Amino acid sequence: MRDSEMGTSDRQGPAMDDGADTPAAAPAGTGGTSGDAGAFGARPGEIAVDLPAAPDAGLYFIGRIRTPWTHRADCPKNAGQSDAPCTVEIDPAFRPALRGLAGTSHVWLLYFMDRSPRNLVVQVPRYYGEPRGTFALRSPARPNPIAISAARLLEIHDDRLVVAGLDCLDGTPLLDVKPYFASTDCHPDAVVGWHRDRAEGRGSPE
Repeated sequence: MRDSEMGTSDRQGPAMDDGADTPAAAPAGTGGTSGDAGAFGARPGEIAVDLPAAPDAGLYFIGRIRTPWTHRADCPKNAGQSDAPCTVEIDPAFRPALRGLAGTSHVWLLYFMDRSPRNLVVQVPRYYGEPRGTFALRSPARPNPIAISAARLLEIHDDRLVVAGLDCLDGTPLLDVKPYFASTDCHPDAVVGWHRDRAEGRGSPE
């Protein structure tokens, strides 16, 4: 569901061995943080910019996502490639918000890729090798590294959900949970021009 053009294993920043919490990535230029593309090396053809000195809004992390993957190389290329059960832990203050999910088959999960660089505006996906604008990709490397996956809901508990269909590192901060409505969320006729052209063997215009 996410990152079909550039997977988590490619751009989520330094992996964690123990799943411990880490602070959100800092803006570029703060000296070796995962917010700066230079922390792991930008590829030829990529463009990085200086981010604003201060954010415009704040977010609350409402929990953490527990997955089997603690190294970038182990993560699926995209969420659709994994059926591994993952646990979505909800912080105590937000657990009442789970009421009403019974009988739901799929949920949207929004999460913060806190180990991704945030200053790349043009990227070169390793699977495709051509420079493309960040907003034309599903890469987790973006000014606001918010990922979204439509996950299959396997279990509902008072303090957690068990889902399948994720691709993020263990310990990834959770931003939101929303029910998936097939009537409004499914668009089978959707097209991404450059991806269609590539599949058809045609070059895509920049």
